[in-house]
This record gives sequence, C-alpha cells and structure tokens, in this order.
Amino acid sequence: MCGIIGYLGPRPAAPVLLDSLRRLEYRGYDSAGVVVLGSAGVPVAVKAAGKVQALLDRIDGEEIAGKVGMGHTRWATHGGPTFENAHPQADCSQRFFVIHNGIIENFSELRQELVDQGHVFRSETDTEVLPHLIESYYEGDLVAATRRALRRLRGAYAVVVLSSTDPDTLIGARLNAPLVVGVGADEWFLSSDLTAIIPYTKQALVLGEGDMVVLSPVGPVVTSIADGSETAPRVVRVEWDVLQAERGGFPNFMSKEMHEQPAALENALRGRLLADGRVEFSDWDVGDQALRAFNRVQIVAAGSAFYAGLLAKHAIEELAGLPTAVEVASEWRYRPQAVDQHTLTIAISQSGETADTLAAARRAKEQGSYLLAVSNVLGSTLALEADAMVNLHAGPEICVVATKTFLNQVAVSLLLAMRLGSAREVLGPGDRSRLASGLRSLTAAQQHVLSGEERIAPLGAWLAEHRSVLYMGRGYGYPVALEAALKLKEVSYLHAEAYPAGELKHGPIALLNPSLPVVAFATESPTREKVRSNVQEVRARQSPVLAVVSEGDHSLDQLADHVVEVPRVPEIVSPMVDILVGQQLAYHAALSRGLDVDRPRNLAKSVTVE
Repeated sequence: MCGIIGYLGPRPAAPVLLDSLRRLEYRGYDSAGVVVLGSAGVPVAVKAAGKVQALLDRIDGEEIAGKVGMGHTRWATHGGPTFENAHPQADCSQRFFVIHNGIIENFSELRQELVDQGHVFRSETDTEVLPHLIESYYEGDLVAATRRALRRLRGAYAVVVLSSTDPDTLIGARLNAPLVVGVGADEWFLSSDLTAIIPYTKQALVLGEGDMVVLSPVGPVVTSIADGSETAPRVVRVEWDVLQAERGGFPNFMSKEMHEQPAALENALRGRLLADGRVEFSDWDVGDQALRAFNRVQIVAAGSAFYAGLLAKHAIEELAGLPTAVEVASEWRYRPQAVDQHTLTIAISQSGETADTLAAARRAKEQGSYLLAVSNVLGSTLALEADAMVNLHAGPEICVVATKTFLNQVAVSLLLAMRLGSAREVLGPGDRSRLASGLRSLTAAQQHVLSGEERIAPLGAWLAEHRSVLYMGRGYGYPVALEAALKLKEVSYLHAEAYPAGELKHGPIALLNPSLPVVAFATESPTREKVRSNVQEVRARQSPVLAVVSEGDHSLDQLADHVVEVPRVPEIVSPMVDILVGQQLAYHAALSRGLDVDRPRNLAKSVTVE
C-alpha cells in the first residue's frame, strides 16, 4: 500500500518521479504528489487528490527543475483522499518533507506533544508528525534529526526524507514495510517496489529491518536506526525487464497477466520438476533426512494466498501424509499455537510484505518452527527473515488482484507436497511420474481455456446482471470456488459467497431463488456425482446454474443454464485450469459494469499494515 519513489542523480528528477509513479499506482491511487529541490535548494511541491493522472493534469507540462526529489501515490489510512492529506507532508517551516508507507501507531500522542509545542498541522495523516519531529530536533544535522525522530515512531513505515537544508541528500528508512535502493550509474533511487526502477537499473540494495540509508553524490551509506552502526544491505539483481511490466498491447494489466499464466507456470516448474518426476528446489536445498524430521505443517497466509494454502493442505496431506493446518494469518497470530522445531511453517505472501503474515511467521520462528517463505519478491521482508524462500517466479504482477501469482502459489505448493512426499517415501516413482505428466499438460490446457475467452465473456456480463452470486465446489474445487468468488467481489463489486457444495443444505439453501445464480465447479473428481446432486438441489429452488465441467461431460447439460467445458486433467492439478474460468467471469463482469479492473476501489496490492 502506497507507492514511494525518490531520486538523486544527474538527470532531471521530475520526469523520473512521474514515470515511476505511473508504475507504482497499483500500490495506491487515492492521491499523489511530488517534491523536487531546485538548483538553489528551493523546494517545489505539487499534490493532487485522485489518481496519478490528476497530478499530471495539475502539472500540465510545467517544468519542475531539480535533480533531487521524491514522489508518492497514496492508499488512504489516516484521513480521506484529499489534497491536504496527499504526500509529501511538510513541517511548519516547509523545509522538511516526508513521504510514507505504513502506519505510525503512536501518532496521536506525538501529534498532541507537537501541538503543545506550537506546531501547526495541516492534514489528518499520521505521516505529518514525522516532518514536525525532524523540525523540532534539527540543530544543523539532518541525519541526526531524522534518526532521532524515527526512534520515536512505533508501527510500520517506509519513509523518504528530503530537506532544503541539505539539497544534495535523500534519506530513506524502513521498519516493517518495504524499501529498496536502486543503484545506477552515478544515480540512486529509493522505492517501495522494484517495478518502479527497472527502466533505470536492475541492481538494488534491500534495506533490512530498522535500516536507514543516506544518499548523497558519493553514494549510499546504510546504518541502523537504533544505534547508527553501519550495516551491509543485501544486493539483488532483477531478473525481468521493463517490457514485462508494460501492458504489451493488452487493454489492461489484468488481461495481460491472466494470459501470462501458462508462461508463469512454466517458470515455476522450470529446473524444479525433473524428467523422472522428482522435485528439487535450488532455492530450498534441504535433504530428505531434514524433511523427514517434520511431523506436521502449519500454513499461514491472507487473501488469495490463504486459498492457495487450502489447496496446499489438500496436496501435502494427500501426497506426503503430513498433518497440515492452514489458517488466516491475522487469526493465527493472536492465539496460542502448537508449533515447535518439528513443525514446518509455510508463510505464503505474494509481496513478502503482508503485515499479518509477517507477524504470524515471526511468531512461528520464535516458537522454534522452521520457516519457509513462498513469495514472488526476492529480497522482501519475509524472504529475508525466513529460514529459506521458494520463489514463485511469476514475474511482475501489476494488477492489484492476484491472477498469475495465485496460480504459481498453487503450483509451488504442489511441488512442495511432491518433494515432502518423496522424502517421506510416501510418493513412489509411478505416482511422481503421473503427477509430473499432469503438471506438464497444464500449459496446453490453460491456453485452451484462455483462447475460448469469447465464450466466457457473455457469461461474466450475465453474472453482472445480478446483485449476488453463490459459488460452490468440493474437494480441490472448494478453494477454487473461494478464489473465484473473491475475484468477483474485488473487481466487479458484486456480492459473492463460496461454500463447500455439501454445506448447501446447512443454511445457504435458504438463499436460493430465481435471482441468485450459482456457479458450480464440477470437473472430474471422486465427488463429481455429489456436486451433480447439489446442482439438482439448486435447480429445484429455481436458481440459475453455471457449471464448470470437464471436457466431454454432458451430465449437467439438462440441469445447468450454462456449461463451460475445460480440458480434462487430474483432480490434483485441476485448480490451475478451473480458476481461469473464475478469473474470466470476474473480469468480464467488471468490464460490463464499466469498472477499472486494474485499480479496484479501496484495494492495494500489498497490505503492509494490520
């Protein structure tokens, strides 16, 4: 949540900042702003409520001179999306400017303390306390004043500080929120996301927890906020290029990223799924004996990653015989947990910065559990704090809602289950080979579904004619139903719920009527006939039915109003085909309502606060 960009170097700062804000807008689009220091050290700040385009309209070609600056696109927490609440925020004297991602938990008492000292606040934000604190502590040393101010903050923050007192200096700091330093040719960048800086450099320094970086023409110096001691940040190199973060002829990023899923899946499998069906992870090189020492698995995640975790639970228990619990991270972190050194804790997070997942992961480590991160971001907080990380290799995902990262979370989870099953000698060579064959067949099956999008588009528009939709499935189909319902809610703003199909008679059946459509995932599985019976119950209550079935299955033709056939694949890999239908239904429901699928209201890509 919130996009941050800072620049110090030889080129004009404003074009770099505005270009980067366009790339960061998926992290927040309530308001935006930039501040640039001119050659005489005079700050020029421009802000606007609304999306980045509103900021561009406000600037309207006006030249903003200067080679040091910073920009911000906001996802509102404290105070609404107004001009006054847009970042950057400044002190009373308009000398110290701050942009911020996160939440300052003790801002109320700090604000009151500063007001009592005579400081005048102009916004409702928690962010504004920081420039006023710096102002109050400034005695000619910007770095010392900033460090002292940061030590007063509690909560989560990634901040960039710029001041007219030190026109050749840019300061960044992070605590429980992402911030990286892009390293170019005699130029430096500060960003909340690598996506913003890849047109300029592919090399970055990943700041650790509690680190502060001071950028000047001589380069970056990284120290601890707590005691000022110098630290050595991790150096990463971005594996993908700028073209992967562009739309590439697609109407929006959601469409592009849905169509990238076959390639993303191949990236997740490449080098891991061997010819004989064995699984090896170059980024998790752990021996069979160590894997056999685990007697249970605990999965923590949030949102789409939680639904991927439910599928992981099915696969691990089926293929490895390990008892597996999966729970929403925000619930798990607040109650006593039974994890120890024999527990493998798997934390799943697209960004690696999800606040609740991080907190749960830290608690598991404190109790002695081995922590494995599953993330798409190398150098994320979760990746740095875990014992090991398995990379999703999905490439950049710009659309706010998860598509290809969800799919790769499911794929990587299945690979993990296969690896555990082999180590525990539960999964034999024959089963491994069959599973590998099923996984390798998926890209063709996915391409088949994606190529038939024109048949699904009118069904999405049909769902959009209703106020609410019920999704159902059994076995591996139930988490698919949950994720499909979430997608509809996220991008079309229609109410949707998902239930295990067997739960229909335990309450939800009371909702059925001719105006409530039901989407049933009924592809090939041992419970397919059970789902067919559930569909009959739905039709008896006159609710219209859209059924997703395996190719050649006509058993629901007379019961369902609409039938979508998908290629027949083994049940354990079917979620990675079936969910494409759920994504497309949501996508076309949103388009039919004239909505912006890339920037759904009230959502942000990375939820870095509780």
